[in-house]
Amino acid sequence: MSWLEALILGLIQGLTEYLPVSSSGHLAIGSALFGIEGEENLAFTVVVHVATVFSTLVILWKEISWIFKGLFKWQMNDETRYVINIIVSMIPIGIVGVFFKDKVEEIFGAGLIVVGCCLLLTAVLLTFSYYYHPRQKEKISTRDAFIIGLSQAVAVLPGLSRSGTTIATGLLLGNSKANLAQFSFLMVMPPILGEALLDGMKMMKGEAIAGDIPTLSLVVGFLAAFISGCLACKWMINIVKKGKLIYFAIYCAIVGILALVF
Repeated sequence: MSWLEALILGLIQGLTEYLPVSSSGHLAIGSALFGIEGEENLAFTVVVHVATVFSTLVILWKEISWIFKGLFKWQMNDETRYVINIIVSMIPIGIVGVFFKDKVEEIFGAGLIVVGCCLLLTAVLLTFSYYYHPRQKEKISTRDAFIIGLSQAVAVLPGLSRSGTTIATGLLLGNSKANLAQFSFLMVMPPILGEALLDGMKMMKGEAIAGDIPTLSLVVGFLAAFISGCLACKWMINIVKKGKLIYFAIYCAIVGILALVF
């Protein structure tokens, strides 16, 4: 992988991790165009995912510090309930990661047909959430957090946008637009860091192949994903508040069709 390929793929990861267009689907398309195999791409995937987690920390640092300040008061308050909801939302993805990780990896190697179909499904979800307007709730309940977590678990499929699926699910449940993007981005941080840690340990033990990716390419990919992730995270929060997700539905439909054609 050259530094230029790493730059492009890093930008793709950083932008599409937060925009509702599927980072995994776009990375699969980009890797296919560059002829990058799955095993060679493992180390790079770990690096750019960690970069997007860091971008979340930077953009949502005020909210994260608010959560921890309230959590360490050691009493049941809004912050503690928020953490409980995040933990509850992680249960489905944790089950998938522990019991079905190999099956998911097989799907990732199934080619662009799966990516195209899932991008079309993302377009349908975003369109439905745009036109359906249930009565809005002030706060995300524990029940809704679990359902949003279920949608995140399903969104491990390449082409099915994690942010798009979780935000669309939350909107369909009647949750406030102002709270959804923040919750969606915070709930994915522990699973991404956990998966990156496990993959890193596998590479250190020799159980997985890191590939001959130059250090420069890894650094360039990390910086590209981090910087573009910061921009996309802030942009996406504003987009969700304004409710303009229909444009991403159109984009996903176009890219999904192109993936199926080519």
